[in-house]
Amino acid sequence: MSTPLYGRVALIGLGLIASSMALAMRRAGLATDITGYARSAETRATALELGLVDSVHATAAEAVAGADLVVLAVPVGAMGALASEIAPALAPGATVTDVGSVKQAVIAAVAPHLPAGVQFIPGHPIAGTEQSGPRAGFAELFDNRWCILTPTPDTDAAALERLRALWNGMGANVDVMEPDHHDLVLAVTSHAPHLIAYTMVGVADDLRRVTDSEVIKYSAAGFRDFTRIAASDPVMWRDVFLTNKAATLEILGRFTEELFALQRAIRRGDGDHLHDYFARTRAIRRGIIDAGQDTDAPDFGRGPHRGR
Repeated sequence: MSTPLYGRVALIGLGLIASSMALAMRRAGLATDITGYARSAETRATALELGLVDSVHATAAEAVAGADLVVLAVPVGAMGALASEIAPALAPGATVTDVGSVKQAVIAAVAPHLPAGVQFIPGHPIAGTEQSGPRAGFAELFDNRWCILTPTPDTDAAALERLRALWNGMGANVDVMEPDHHDLVLAVTSHAPHLIAYTMVGVADDLRRVTDSEVIKYSAAGFRDFTRIAASDPVMWRDVFLTNKAATLEILGRFTEELFALQRAIRRGDGDHLHDYFARTRAIRRGIIDAGQDTDAPDFGRGPHRGR
């Protein structure tokens, strides 16, 4: 067990990421006390039942009282209102962070509400599953995954290193980057792929020539994995696309150009172009495996018992 890095950590939102953080912090002894808040009374009760938190509260302001670290783990569209609510209750010197997958919009929504003396260090753990809710969490979620921190110009170096140490203690690798660069990188690696997955599943639903039973019965690995991605939280992803509009549209424009080039190659029977393109993209997959960010095991290492 490690020496606690924070006395009290307040988790605002108790879904997959927050519940996994709670379990990872408990695994490594990184916090003395964990408080929580969720809108739903059922979610609050479940978090207590599972031992994710030491206390749970009906308002976010109550949950953050006396906290050294406050984690905003809600859809990005809700963060501004929550920041306004908790601001008067924040302890002097506290650190506020978040786990949203968009950073510029979160900074614009949250920073203006925070009082002087409170450190705001936006963050984004690059980890997750299509599952949601407090029962979906597991302590190993962040192991050998990356967490990106996007400190503001006013961020205290010691506060940044303390938060970095927390993520390292939960098993994650940590990188620091500018918010706008984060949003572009994630548009490539996460946001556009999710939109494409939603679109492919929607196309299959629209193809009336293929019955529902055939779509389900004959789902090969490609379409099956599209449906896994498309099962993600619709509220979260709605907010992601509305708040990372510019970067997502830029990447989708480039995707459209690539798709047109492949259409042309197929139409012309240009096998050399197709082979070269697929060989290059296959190498990217190998790079992901070599970096330890996935496995080449059958079914990508997913066990049927995990459902993830």
